[in-house]
Amino acid sequence: MFAGHFGVAAAVKNKAPELPLWSLLVSTQLLDIAFVPFNLAGIESMEPIGEGGYAHMMIYAFYTHSFVGALLLTILAACLAGVFWGKKSGTIIGAVVFSHWILDLIVHRPDLPILPGNTGNLPLLGFGLWESVPLSILIEFLLIAVGSFFISSMLFSHQVLNAEEKGLQLDLS
Repeated sequence: MFAGHFGVAAAVKNKAPELPLWSLLVSTQLLDIAFVPFNLAGIESMEPIGEGGYAHMMIYAFYTHSFVGALLLTILAACLAGVFWGKKSGTIIGAVVFSHWILDLIVHRPDLPILPGNTGNLPLLGFGLWESVPLSILIEFLLIAVGSFFISSMLFSHQVLNAEEKGLQLDLS
């Protein structure tokens, strides 16, 4: 899942218009953004399964995508956002960051560790929705559609309010 995470950002923007959209988009992808330097350093990796492609990757992100690693990134992002935009916004940013891990838990094969580095060699987590490519594409599409609906309705309501403030009448037919 990649684009589906952005659907979460769009849906949240509707309920938290005070937050910049870019902050929500970055928050939904923060775990993957953190993955890049770990991947470049050879600490984390991705390997194609068969011919590769959508949902045909084995991801070894034992630090950035571990449960505890995701919680640490969530807390870090929430605290940073709280400094800039206040406690409520920090909490929202934190929730958006952690939503990435929740969605990954649903779609990933069992490749998400509980502890960073898979310390303790505990069972890996993942419900494996990617095993059904059509279903995982449908879920991703639905997340994007819901997010698009929410952000569109927010933008439309702002248009109407701005027009009313200026004494304009919108032709909605």
